[in-house]
Amino acid sequence: MHMESLSDLMEDELKDLYSAENQLLKALPKLAKKASSRQLKEAFTGHLKETEGHVKRLQQIAKILDIDLGGEKCQAMEGLIEEGGEALEDDGPPAVIDSALIAAARRVEHYEMAAYCSTRGMAAQLGNDRVAKLLEETTKEEEAADKKLKAIAQDEVFPQAAAAGDSEQGEHEDRPVKSIRAGSDK
Repeated sequence: MHMESLSDLMEDELKDLYSAENQLLKALPKLAKKASSRQLKEAFTGHLKETEGHVKRLQQIAKILDIDLGGEKCQAMEGLIEEGGEALEDDGPPAVIDSALIAAARRVEHYEMAAYCSTRGMAAQLGNDRVAKLLEETTKEEEAADKKLKAIAQDEVFPQAAAAGDSEQGEHEDRPVKSIRAGSDK
C-alpha cells in the first residue's frame, strides 16, 4: 500500500488490527481447551467474547470511515499465534503448560495494546474523536485482559509451576529453582 497521509496509515493499521482480531478468534478456543487452570480457561473464554466485540467495533469504525477492512493479513499476529501454538503441542506438568499459554497470550495482548494505542493516537490527531473513543474502549479491554492474565500467573499458575519444578528437583540436583516474588512477573 502506498501511504501518502496519516489517514492512509491509519486505514492500513485498522486493516491489520481487523486481521489480527479475526486470527485471535480462531486461536482463543484452542488456548482455552489446552488450559488446565479453571481461571485461565475462563479468562480465555471471556476474552473470546471481548474479541468478538473488538471485531464488531472495528466494523463500526470501517462504516464511519467508509473503508473496507478486508484483504490484509497481519503477519505479526500470525507469528505470535504460531509461536504460542507451540505450547499447544508441548507436554509437561499442567501448570508449566499453563505458564507457557499465559506467556504467549500476554505477548499477544501487548502487541494489541501497542497497535490500538497507536491507531487511536492517529484518529485523535486527525480529529476523528468518535473513532478514537472506540479504539480507546478496545485498548482498555486489552489492558484489562493483560492484567487478568498477569494476576492468574502470579497468584496461581507460576507458584504451581515452580512447585512442579521442585518435585523434579531430586532428578536434577544441579538445577536451581527460582522463587516467584509476589508483585513481580519477571
